[in-house]
Amino acid sequence: MTKTYSTFVKFCGMRRVEDIGYANQCRPDYAGFILSDGFKRSVDFGTFYELNTYLDKDIKRVGVFVNEPLENILHCAYNESLDVIQLHGDEDEAYIEKLRGVFSGEIWKAVRAKCPEDIEKAGRLSCDKLLIDSFSENAYGGTGKRVNTEIVKNAEITKPFFIAGGITAENIAEIIREVSPCGVDLSSGIETDGFKDFNKMKNIMRILEEENLR
Repeated sequence: MTKTYSTFVKFCGMRRVEDIGYANQCRPDYAGFILSDGFKRSVDFGTFYELNTYLDKDIKRVGVFVNEPLENILHCAYNESLDVIQLHGDEDEAYIEKLRGVFSGEIWKAVRAKCPEDIEKAGRLSCDKLLIDSFSENAYGGTGKRVNTEIVKNAEITKPFFIAGGITAENIAEIIREVSPCGVDLSSGIETDGFKDFNKMKNIMRILEEENLR
């Protein structure tokens, strides 16, 4: 029997009005905004709120936070500007429980996987989905380093998961077929010279449609 796929697509690191225009044309399922300071694709809340007004309402908003003080996240949670909060740092179960008390959307937990046990440990948290990313000693994500799919295949994964880390037009179909994620998360793989590239974004969506992966 031929395996069927229905893979969600998240374009992450949106930071310009042009990026939003590209997304509106390409129609990913999710658009991600890095809302913690100190990262090359970070945007402040004011910029996020402006970009949010231009983004098509059918595209879900994901706020990405890295070890952020909870009160900073609540600023977005209270006014319901986000559909998903993605925790990309070292947040634990107590943190997630507090966030769950004030946020009605989905909570995703990123795991920078060095081994299958890292994924399994994250899967025991009360998040809705995992985002499995490549491991880097020096960064929490967005490095362009390809995810180790062998680690993913050897883990007992009990939650729906997105896969991230060095995904490009050249490898996206292979990665999806190899680990069967519920979604893919792209950032550097849809950029040229550090900026979102409309043709690369459009090509990703074309490949998924032509390969019957979405």
